[in-house]
Amino acid sequence: MSNTRPPRLEPDFRRGGLRPRSPAEMLEPSRAPAPPNGRGQRRGPSRGGTLLRFGSSLLTLLLAIMLGAAAVGALLYHQFERPGPLAVTRVITIPKGEGRIEIARRLENEGVISNRWSFIAGYLVQNAARDKPVDLKAGEYEIKKNSSMAEVLALLTSGRSILEKLTIPEGLTSLQIVERIREEPDLTGEITDIPPEGTLLPDTYRFSKGTDRKELLEQMQAEMQRFLSEAWAKRQADLPIKTPEEALVFASIVEKETGRSDERDRVAGVFANRLRKGMRLQSDPTVIYGIAGGQGALGRSLTRADLNGKTAHNTYQIDGLPPTPICNPGRSAIEATLNPAQNEDLFFVADGSGGHAFSKTLKEHNSAVANWRKIERERAKKSAVVAPLEDEVPVQASAAKESSGPQLINAGTSASAAAATAPAVPLPVRKPKQ
Repeated sequence: MSNTRPPRLEPDFRRGGLRPRSPAEMLEPSRAPAPPNGRGQRRGPSRGGTLLRFGSSLLTLLLAIMLGAAAVGALLYHQFERPGPLAVTRVITIPKGEGRIEIARRLENEGVISNRWSFIAGYLVQNAARDKPVDLKAGEYEIKKNSSMAEVLALLTSGRSILEKLTIPEGLTSLQIVERIREEPDLTGEITDIPPEGTLLPDTYRFSKGTDRKELLEQMQAEMQRFLSEAWAKRQADLPIKTPEEALVFASIVEKETGRSDERDRVAGVFANRLRKGMRLQSDPTVIYGIAGGQGALGRSLTRADLNGKTAHNTYQIDGLPPTPICNPGRSAIEATLNPAQNEDLFFVADGSGGHAFSKTLKEHNSAVANWRKIERERAKKSAVVAPLEDEVPVQASAAKESSGPQLINAGTSASAAAATAPAVPLPVRKPKQ
């Protein structure tokens, strides 16, 4: 560093400024005066400026992202809403177990959608907008021609597939119902256990192709529990049954005794009156179930030995209700059981017209039985000449033709009265319930 000191300036009053003390000092260069208040001095970058530039860059990036997302969204919306490539209406099957990527690939391969990834993206976007995500459901779907991706996605998430149907008639045993389910080709899976008797509600059930057989059985059981609970809550006061389980047993007998809806409450009234009086029910269908069990049909007419046989379900030999239902009763039989007709009837027998003759006394009942035997004899004579008409049943009709068992013949008779009024073996049977 130079030790030369800057020249000392003295006031120059003639020039209005300062002047050097000597000519030599005048020749030396002088320093520029410092700017006032430190202005003009070089400073480093300020913190506020850096943040401002960062925020501006971030906003620019966000704006670019938003514009890009808007463009992608507009493109996706256009692809989703425009008509699809399917030229004709088709039925597409979505197997169980396939994920969304496999389903999208299948739809693309089948020509239902134009791009699987657009479909998946639309599915994810819609799921993100929902409170509760939904899945693409397996099933058999009828997809209309030119359906958009949005329409296809709505159909597959709704599960509104083409439904098959299976009708289960009233009065079948659980084994018979399981056999029908096993024979249904559009169902899958195996059934290893037979549900308890009376726990399946007869009805027409709809299902998607590929539904598991156990799942359908569980649905039938759930429907029976639901309906029985509702009907039990509306039951008549002072019934001779105490639990819903007893109601099912009672209803199963009513179901097997008559196929006519206008008679069910009266048939139920007969059995209710007999239970109140402590009389045995003496119902032929209970005898058949005691012998054939879940097979349902006996394959022949009842005999006197059958009525005298000791089984847990033979109501000619036991008091009160059998230990289990003898079939799966339908809604009307359950409702009739829980709201039986209120009268004094204790007997009924077929009257030859497809209905029954109801009686309050044994004398009236014996007369009705005699009338039924007369009708049977006349039918037997006709059947010997010509084949029976479709609505006629010959005396020796096989119980194998019956879906609901032989008709109650001697309801309410005591053991001695039954012997006096019962026909010689084999016993006559009623026309099977359709």
